[in-house]
Amino acid sequence: MKLVSIDAMPGARTGVLIGDSVLDFARAEIVLPLAGWVPCSMPRLLAAGEHGLDIIRRLIDAVESGHSDEAERLKVAGALTPVEEVKLAPSVPRPGILLSHGRAYRSHLDEMATKTDLAKSIPEEPKAFLKNVNSLLATEAPIMLPPQCADMVDFEAEFSIVFGRDCHNVAPEEAMEAVAGYTIMHDVSARDWVATNDWDLNRMGKQLPTFAPLGPVITTKDEMPDPHNLQLTTRVNGETMQLAHTKDLIWRIPDLISFFSRWYPFRAGDILTTGSPAGVGFARNPPVFLKAGDVVEITVDGIGTLRNPVAAAEFASWH
Repeated sequence: MKLVSIDAMPGARTGVLIGDSVLDFARAEIVLPLAGWVPCSMPRLLAAGEHGLDIIRRLIDAVESGHSDEAERLKVAGALTPVEEVKLAPSVPRPGILLSHGRAYRSHLDEMATKTDLAKSIPEEPKAFLKNVNSLLATEAPIMLPPQCADMVDFEAEFSIVFGRDCHNVAPEEAMEAVAGYTIMHDVSARDWVATNDWDLNRMGKQLPTFAPLGPVITTKDEMPDPHNLQLTTRVNGETMQLAHTKDLIWRIPDLISFFSRWYPFRAGDILTTGSPAGVGFARNPPVFLKAGDVVEITVDGIGTLRNPVAAAEFASWH
């Protein structure tokens, strides 16, 4: 199933895609009382595990096999709405940890080595940095080019793991038990400092507002039995820039989870990205950077498309 977070006040609500519509659990309760058992918080929903997912499956069955008047009642209640009319939030609106794995594809190591003095050799261990959760952005919302570093903003598509339970110091053989599903994260990066090989500044250039689009959905693990057999595509204004396959990841997902869980105590709703493949704008000749008016679309098999326009931002007024 494909779980979504719906942008709402006072906080995002959970829902699920059913065909071309979104079922809003909170609003569905008046028609389908069982929906009242589904948490409105995505981390809490994920933490409910198979019990929670079984309830959602029963709700999906009720909608798909129910009488037409029941579907109509859900529509009138605003609980069953065409997806194009629903404003989505980031797939996990507020993860406790958003850990971004870097240098994950051999092809990306090779292309970056042509532009910097970074070695092509595979690191002995995976590398990662914490991404600012205040940078999260929903699909269709604009990536804002920061005025202090607007000229070298790059795109990096990342297939991402969503945790569904506590995970700390786990063995690779047990790591997948902690996975609830998968989503897409766009590791937007201001590249101004990469040529100097100042990696601390490079990481700072990834923390800016709107620099972490996340979504559009969480596809549950049962629908993606082999996460190492997926195609990832990034398009800018319709032109393919990144075209890769997760079979080319240097480290397999159970190994990544096990390694990073030695330090990070992951909880339900936390995100671990698997890194970006080749094709980033900085490594191109000539380089290609995002500008106002561009549209970035990242598609991963089985998940869908994370789509964001690009716009210019102005300095905030601080008092």
